[in-house]
Amino acid sequence: MMKTSSWLMVSSAVVIAVLVGGTAISAQDKYTVKVPNGLAFSEFKGYEAWQTVAVSQNGDLIEVILGNPAMINAYQSGLPAPGKRFPDGVKMAKIHWKATKNDTEPGVPTVPGALDDIDFMVKDSKRFVDSGGWGYAQFNYDVASDTFSPATLADKPPQGNDAKCGFACHTIVAAKDYVFTVYGKR
Repeated sequence: MMKTSSWLMVSSAVVIAVLVGGTAISAQDKYTVKVPNGLAFSEFKGYEAWQTVAVSQNGDLIEVILGNPAMINAYQSGLPAPGKRFPDGVKMAKIHWKATKNDTEPGVPTVPGALDDIDFMVKDSKRFVDSGGWGYAQFNYDVASDTFSPATLADKPPQGNDAKCGFACHTIVAAKDYVFTVYGKR
């Protein structure tokens, strides 16, 4: 009886360790994901702590646009401005969540729900010569698997698997150095 009980305890511990270990092994490290021939998620490590540039809602998505310290400094110096360019090294992240109503709060506000995707921009005029000096990436998030993947031509809007996937949309703001987002007065 004692041998069976010990064997069951050891077996149970092994099964639990394998299950927990298997989960840890299978969990994706988002910083390993990369757009083919383009930006890597790892280039934006720490974006979660960047300062907010702006927030917006577009259709069924809520987004927050974040800037690294160099981007915030550039905004605070008056950029974008006619004839002036953002310096190399500035970075932005745009996090999209599904908009949802919170009916437990007064006024039933619209709040972030499930994560949808994260977009990145970086200014590197040597690396991205043919896209106004900017590199772009969109990483879609899959809630069920808790994983990110680079956006593709099948996405809306279509995203090519290269460093210029956001350039086509940003050409309409070429006069603002390809940046849509305004840094709001604080």
